[in-house]
Amino acid sequence: MTPFFATFFLLGLSSVAATTNFNQVYEWKELDYEWPSEASRSKALKDKTFEPDNISPHFIAVYGSRLFLSLESYGGIPVTLVSLPTSSASSAPPKLTPFPSWDMHGKIGDCDKIEEARGLEVDSVGRLWVLDSGSNTCKAKLWTIDLANNDQTKLIHEIDINHSMHDLVLDETPNGTFAYITRWREEHIVVFSLERNQSWFVHCTPGLRLISIALSPKDQEPRQLYLAKSKELYSFSVAALHNGTRRVNPKLIGNWTGPPYRMLMDNQGTVYAAFLWKNYASSWNSSQPLQEQRFREAAGKDSYWPFTIALDQNGTLWMTVFDTNREKPSQRLLKAAVGAKSYMFEAPPDGSSGAEGNVAGKPPKEEY
Repeated sequence: MTPFFATFFLLGLSSVAATTNFNQVYEWKELDYEWPSEASRSKALKDKTFEPDNISPHFIAVYGSRLFLSLESYGGIPVTLVSLPTSSASSAPPKLTPFPSWDMHGKIGDCDKIEEARGLEVDSVGRLWVLDSGSNTCKAKLWTIDLANNDQTKLIHEIDINHSMHDLVLDETPNGTFAYITRWREEHIVVFSLERNQSWFVHCTPGLRLISIALSPKDQEPRQLYLAKSKELYSFSVAALHNGTRRVNPKLIGNWTGPPYRMLMDNQGTVYAAFLWKNYASSWNSSQPLQEQRFREAAGKDSYWPFTIALDQNGTLWMTVFDTNREKPSQRLLKAAVGAKSYMFEAPPDGSSGAEGNVAGKPPKEEY
């Protein structure tokens, strides 16, 4: 496969504009798992426990040379958490490896296994946090997988609810680590304290049926939690959450052009957002009034969930794109050096990105 490039600009990473190259890493006409044997794959196809057309990436995380995807749990999806390499010498795109193993994924109702992986996040010490939505018979769960230590897997907490889990962000503080979790179109978030091994609901202003979540960078005080309800974007300080508050009143920031199912903050205060039923993704410099700038336009117009996005530790933005505009719908993995890391990392004191790459400006439309 020969990588191709498209030049565009990203808003909000700096006051100086410069070009950024977006590289295609892989393209799949059909996603598939790395099966234990061809016989096991054939059996799964026959009994319809595996339907390749239903494989759809929903969340993405990156650590080192590995990339992790959680998959929508439609029928025919035996595994909802997979890994793949960030690069390959082969011309063929890699298959999806069940992560951390096939054995960690059981049938729905097996409460000791990963049932429905949703939001993903890698913390500063190399642990992959996996939000597991559970099932009708099993509680929602939080798993950690130590990527720097032979992928040791721990079920760290069960949340006393079922289903509708969506996304999470991590807040590492001097007094401990907190996870803030959204449930799909619910009027509360879930707060989890790692040190206390406790979780609790925090109710938002009545009527805020939340979708997505993002957290401002470590060195911004007071640190802000951003919540999206449909097109509306809200925020509030997380300080009260550390003290166990049970109710907050987020402030309206402005409106996106669509409902963002995924938001992502970098360590310089830029928010990236991907929207339901929109064939573009946008960014916003959170130090300014909400003015949305599109930085990617290429997904199919009739796709419910066209993109996933993540930042790694090296200033690279990763994105999967579901494109229905081609002769056969395809999934693609793209990457771009943007010069900013995840919100989990502090920005360098000199104001530079801490990684080579690019800064902001208004992007032209992309049509490839």
